[in-house]
Amino acid sequence: MAAWHEQDGFWETMPMFGEERWETAPAEVDAVVALLGIKPGAAVLDLCCGVGRHALQLARKGFRVTGVDRTAAYLQAAQEKAAAEHLELDLVQDDMRDFVRPMAFDAAINLYTSFGYFEYPVDHRKVVENMLHSLRPGGTLAMEMMGKEVLARIFLPRDWQELPDGSLFLQERRVTRDWTWMENRWILIAGAQRREYAVDHRIYDGEGLRRLLLGAGFDSVTLHGDLSGSPYDTSAGRLVAVARKADP
Repeated sequence: MAAWHEQDGFWETMPMFGEERWETAPAEVDAVVALLGIKPGAAVLDLCCGVGRHALQLARKGFRVTGVDRTAAYLQAAQEKAAAEHLELDLVQDDMRDFVRPMAFDAAINLYTSFGYFEYPVDHRKVVENMLHSLRPGGTLAMEMMGKEVLARIFLPRDWQELPDGSLFLQERRVTRDWTWMENRWILIAGAQRREYAVDHRIYDGEGLRRLLLGAGFDSVTLHGDLSGSPYDTSAGRLVAVARKADP
């Protein structure tokens, strides 16, 4: 069976982009624009853009946006929203391990823990190298995810929530491989229908993510505890890395 992240049924079924996620997108985009120091008119890559929460907001603010995702249904949803608002989006269906557009972008973003999916570290290195090669000299990258240090502080082995449509979403978690891997069991119960997926991914700590980015060729990396640029310390809510490609 294909890995969870290669199954369309997972992305089209699981509750990834509820109303609250759409509501937070404008503030998240404002924060990342300030963090990267980019101005309207800049070319921005949104890698793993999903249904376009951030790509659409960037386009509304005057950026030239390319959104890349593997899930056709997500790209279709993003295109329909863009068309309804007369926004121009360049949407590409591709695997993040394959997409590269040499020196095409002033900035790149990879948000909402859209990284660490793959079994082998070489695949994660390839994704980072693709983003580096896609940036112009002096370009910047923002990555945002659940960092190991934050996870250790807030870890819950299981929880559940009732969704607005009345369905139940249950999650069970287990940390394995010497704190480098998260094994998740996601169950969605809607009426008489039950869907279950094993959602496993690599966990990065701050220094490990910094080493990966520098090892791929980025010139500098700074770490933050959220998109507003707060310190990556004991109060951090997320792990945010801002990496810069060297000037020529």
